[in-house]
Amino acid sequence: MNTATEKTTPVWVAGFMSGTSLDAVDAAMIRTDGEKVVEFGPAVERKYSAEERAILRAATEAARAWNWTGPVPEAPFKAALDVITRTHYEAWQMLTSPTRAPQPLLAGVHGQTVLHRRPKPGQKGATLQLVDPFALHAALGVPLVCDFRSADVEAGGQGAPLAPAYHAALLDLLGNEPACVLNLGGVANITARMADGSLIAFDTGPANGPIDEWVEGHGRGTHDAGGKLAIAGSVHPGLMAQLLDHDWFTETPPKSLDRYDFNASVARGLSVEDGAATLTAFSAAAVAAGVDLLPEKPSRVIACGGGRHNPALMAALKSALSCPVMTAEDAGWRGDSIEAEAFAFLAARRMRQLPISWPMTTGVPAPMTGGQLFT
Repeated sequence: MNTATEKTTPVWVAGFMSGTSLDAVDAAMIRTDGEKVVEFGPAVERKYSAEERAILRAATEAARAWNWTGPVPEAPFKAALDVITRTHYEAWQMLTSPTRAPQPLLAGVHGQTVLHRRPKPGQKGATLQLVDPFALHAALGVPLVCDFRSADVEAGGQGAPLAPAYHAALLDLLGNEPACVLNLGGVANITARMADGSLIAFDTGPANGPIDEWVEGHGRGTHDAGGKLAIAGSVHPGLMAQLLDHDWFTETPPKSLDRYDFNASVARGLSVEDGAATLTAFSAAAVAAGVDLLPEKPSRVIACGGGRHNPALMAALKSALSCPVMTAEDAGWRGDSIEAEAFAFLAARRMRQLPISWPMTTGVPAPMTGGQLFT
């Protein structure tokens, strides 16, 4: 991909995503020119072990305690970087095994977010995704794009969400209707395409993060499998009203969150089941509050990310939203792979110096590209 012609020719690109849920490295291939998705390739998931999760969680906790003040917590960051490099390489091997064709010519890697601070009046935001680009570039053996968020943040943007460029390409496959893509990761974010084709995107609030934290904190697994705890519990109406009274929900987008800006501690004192039910209902209500901020009502909301596997959360969303809610699979997409695909798409855009963020997606002053290229 060295000449102008090669940059505009659709090629196979691999993308990698490790989310704040700390469950797995998702890897996927798409054939793209950075503007359209021409073809979908293989997709794999490399699950984290309990030990790997603990190392990544320790790095996140160390980052939160550090908060860009004082000495960098080098030991926990180094341990996490070793995990990230090894598991991403293993995901790459799974993705590009001899039985799988084709072979990618480029890779886009998000890294592991351990800390995110949104901008405030008079203060730029800050964001940190752990990745060792030199070690990973050497391991993969193809040009690598990473550090997608820093340039946006340095320019005064939120640095998130970054998937809207890809969400728009997916929506293009469905037609030109005003629709909304909802990503249910640790945090929930939406990309809304307006009738004129313009995009509005922002984090709506929590998604799986506080629910997973609540369940794991009570020794009931890593997540609310099948939504069973939430289904068995009852929503606490007083707490719900208190949670939704937060200034966040009336703040004008674009806006972004750290995974722990809303956390499981808000449900302290409730039973395991009632806490799960209330946190689940809160995530859905937060999405509905975000959709209500849009200047146009979407024709439908298409849910992707791990949260769409939770029947209780999906039921709560359908109850909270006034428009149809469907899954990524209903739209013909791969819901577990969309964020990995997105960073493949963004890597292709970086090669062509195309924008990956806009004023109404991250609040950056002007459309801008992003990502560091390692060749």
